[in-house]
Amino acid sequence: MSASGLPFDDFRELLRNLPGPDTEALAAARQRDSQLTKPAGALGRLEEIAFWLAAWSGRQPQVTRPLVAIFAGNHGVTAQGVTPFPSSVTAQMVENFAAGGAAINQICVANDLGLKIFDLALEVPTGDISTEAAMDERTCAATMAFGMEAIAGGTDLLCIGEMGIGNTTIAAAIFYGLYGGSAADWVGPGTGSEGEVLARKIAAVETAVALHKAHLGDPLELLRRLGGREIAAMAGAILAARTERIPVLIDGYVATAAAAVLHAINPAALDHCMIGHVSAEPGHMAAIEKLGKTPLLALGMRLGEGTGAALAAGIVKSAAQCHSGMATFAQAGVANKE
Repeated sequence: MSASGLPFDDFRELLRNLPGPDTEALAAARQRDSQLTKPAGALGRLEEIAFWLAAWSGRQPQVTRPLVAIFAGNHGVTAQGVTPFPSSVTAQMVENFAAGGAAINQICVANDLGLKIFDLALEVPTGDISTEAAMDERTCAATMAFGMEAIAGGTDLLCIGEMGIGNTTIAAAIFYGLYGGSAADWVGPGTGSEGEVLARKIAAVETAVALHKAHLGDPLELLRRLGGREIAAMAGAILAARTERIPVLIDGYVATAAAAVLHAINPAALDHCMIGHVSAEPGHMAAIEKLGKTPLLALGMRLGEGTGAALAAGIVKSAAQCHSGMATFAQAGVANKE
């Protein structure tokens, strides 16, 4: 806790003093790229990815310890009938992750990625945002701090994902609170909400944002009132990665909501991040555009679990391997352009 005694103050200070890119590493990567056996720009975004890795890791682009971190939380707003699945599914899916039976497990195996699962007090859902704040400031700050520990074991590429029944309702409320429009602009089917369930979801988001409206000018207040534990933890993990110069891949709609809170505090807070994919959730592309990002993949997915970020990690690994493993014109004895 900060000297002032206010739990959020440490995070405000971190967000005011973020490290920037390593310009020397970036220049070195650009110089090497100019000598590789290909026309300039021929690898398109793979070249941009390699430069991004260099700038935010401070070294030649490489990915040797990629990690997918999944944060799981439960939400009181499910009492409003906003989802067809019960909250008990969150814990059941966490067990499925641990047993290796989920989609994310297979994608991690296919792309040689590490995987960590964080259970965030699943037995104690956050407050129902349509009637009260999700968390008090101390709880939210402590959860962000917990999320910062996700990188404690070491990684050089962090993929952020989540699991939590009801959390697309939470994400929609965050986007609506941050960006305005109407609740219907941001509410989508999530795990399959339609008809009356979808109508209740839209109503819950409208009610929540109206209830907390006077406090939404402060993004951290917005996070603790409208957010969830997994979203607070993802925000903490993204922030910790920045302080440790670890590039980050953000997953889908819910993970992007966590990133959006940081961006609202400091627009440079996500410079070390890429969006892994655009999900099928209708509001996701609009949110990505608000962040000034371009997703790496668009596969029509809407599963969560970090699956889109994990698939994108395979692309990032390929970009790093091309940059570091390709021969230069001189090494290969290939004539460069005059």
